[in-house]
Amino acid sequence: MFDNLTQKLSQSFRNLRGQGRLSEDNIRDALRDVRMALLEADVALPVVKDFIQAVRERALGEEVTRSLTPGQVFIKIVHDELVALMGATNDRLDLQVRPPAVILLAGLQGSGKTTTAAKLALWLTEREKKRVLLVSTDVYRPAAMDQLRNLGRDIGVEVFPSDPSQAPLTIARDALAEAQRKVMDVLIVDTAGRLHVDEEMMREAKDLAAVVQPAELLFVVDAMTGQDAVNTAKAFDAALPLTGVILTKADGDARGGAALSIRAVTGKPIKFIGVGEKVRKGLEPFHPDRMASRILGMGDIVSLVEQVQQDVGQEQAQRMTEKLRKGKGFDLEDFREQLRQLERMGGMASLMDKLPGMGELPAEAQSALADQKPMRRLEAIINSMTPQERRHPEIIKASRRRRIAAGSGTTVTEVNRLLKQFEMMQKMFKKMGKGGKGLGRLLGMNPRNLLKGGLPFS
Repeated sequence: MFDNLTQKLSQSFRNLRGQGRLSEDNIRDALRDVRMALLEADVALPVVKDFIQAVRERALGEEVTRSLTPGQVFIKIVHDELVALMGATNDRLDLQVRPPAVILLAGLQGSGKTTTAAKLALWLTEREKKRVLLVSTDVYRPAAMDQLRNLGRDIGVEVFPSDPSQAPLTIARDALAEAQRKVMDVLIVDTAGRLHVDEEMMREAKDLAAVVQPAELLFVVDAMTGQDAVNTAKAFDAALPLTGVILTKADGDARGGAALSIRAVTGKPIKFIGVGEKVRKGLEPFHPDRMASRILGMGDIVSLVEQVQQDVGQEQAQRMTEKLRKGKGFDLEDFREQLRQLERMGGMASLMDKLPGMGELPAEAQSALADQKPMRRLEAIINSMTPQERRHPEIIKASRRRRIAAGSGTTVTEVNRLLKQFEMMQKMFKKMGKGGKGLGRLLGMNPRNLLKGGLPFS
């Protein structure tokens, strides 16, 4: 997400960094570049105008002209205004009501409501330790009911049985009664969508809201539709008492205009962004400050550490921390586990926008890093080794290398390259382990402590 915008802004800011003084001409040229980058990212024109005006007023003031690092201060101003544009802080779900708290999902057909319902149920179950009941009221698309039923089974969340022959309001009432009877914490209601906004859909959504009295009425919208996403959100907001927005398919949107426009146009916060089609690890709370850092190519280390600790597990992270701290014991078994963990987390593609500087890499380099095939070949090579070889790579001589290559369907050259890379990794980890610094410390620390050092603008 934001790939194109990040590259454009990085090119523009590269000329400002390191300058001892900024003139009005420098600032005007930089603002023109920022304006064009935002418009190319499909940000709504009124939003762009207000944003540029806000940055201009601060940039032409003493905040920049009297600074010893004016280029860095200008970038910080852009960052701060991006944060303000997207809502300043993460807007959490408000579930402080008498259980069950009802979450009603609305949106157009194809926006990903059903998958999002399952993702949200899993997130609430794992992160918030809530007991969740799912229900589909989409009687116009029977496949939606089957889809939700299958997704619920896959993630271990109960789905209230519904049938296309029933009325949506009847389904909603019965599901609410069942959630109350079973003392569920949350009831998530998936509603029907249409190919376009129409009165019948809005009337049905209003009636459902009146029946279940939702604590959260969330609009689910496909980020890849750009300006259409903003216009649709505006239409829904005019008809329904929306409490927030969930942007889906955010990983497929290289422009990011919807994320930057929706809050300003509707006044409603983006609460989550959906990434990928997989239900597990496919939903992230939306943090404007972290997203602004991603847009400016500074990465998002806080979210990265949270993701590692969530997916790897605290106990396993601590074991790896101890190995790295001692500077020994990291073998090919550990390396294989790291590859598997990376795949469980969605591969490098899911981490790239969280790593500082990745947005400035050429598109070809980013594509190569996101490719999962090389990692699978590495794992195949390690799988072809004996347990003793994985624990003691130094015993792998020429004949063993030929056997491993044949067993993994690779070449001796690839086996040699893996062993060389692993040897380099071992040396690097030994250096990082000294004094308890480096990756080991990163895995074991509290992500919130990362915020105490401030943002990397100077």
